[in-house]
Amino acid sequence: MNNRVPPSHANTLRYLQGYPAETLAQVESLLAQDRVADWLLKKYPQAHSVRTDRALFDYVQALKAEYLRSAEPLNKVMFDAKLHVVKNALGTHTTVSRVQGNKLKAKREIRVATLFKTVPDEFLRMITVHELAHIKEHDHDKAFYKLCTHMEPRYHQLEFEVRLYLTHLETAGARLWEVAGV
Repeated sequence: MNNRVPPSHANTLRYLQGYPAETLAQVESLLAQDRVADWLLKKYPQAHSVRTDRALFDYVQALKAEYLRSAEPLNKVMFDAKLHVVKNALGTHTTVSRVQGNKLKAKREIRVATLFKTVPDEFLRMITVHELAHIKEHDHDKAFYKLCTHMEPRYHQLEFEVRLYLTHLETAGARLWEVAGV
């Protein structure tokens, strides 16, 4: 079985590389028929209501309190307009260490691409679960994905659907869940 993306479609399906050929064929069919937007909107009819950095902080803290109680505290969570899908970053997690007196203080931050201000709750949850998992697991390995699926059992399906949405944005250009004032 060939899982490689044909060279002619490599740019169109760059977010979906690594998926089975049958899956890519279904995506290509949806793209050719211009049905990706309809499929996504039918499955996820509305965007979440998290609009501010404070609301995002509370949203992430609630997930952290439920699944990662013993993990280091988060100092900052925010939407970041500088994060760009083009740079393959939908979210980031950082630890900033500073010397205060004779102690080393670490501050943890999570930043989520502004694109996620106007997506379904499930997509926001997927990206925040991903970034929270990096608090405990630094690499994208088996333990990392096990933690992601512990926090969100549909993690892999949601990741695929986020990638499908990114493909839609790249090919059609239209955001699907525009919200007034955002």
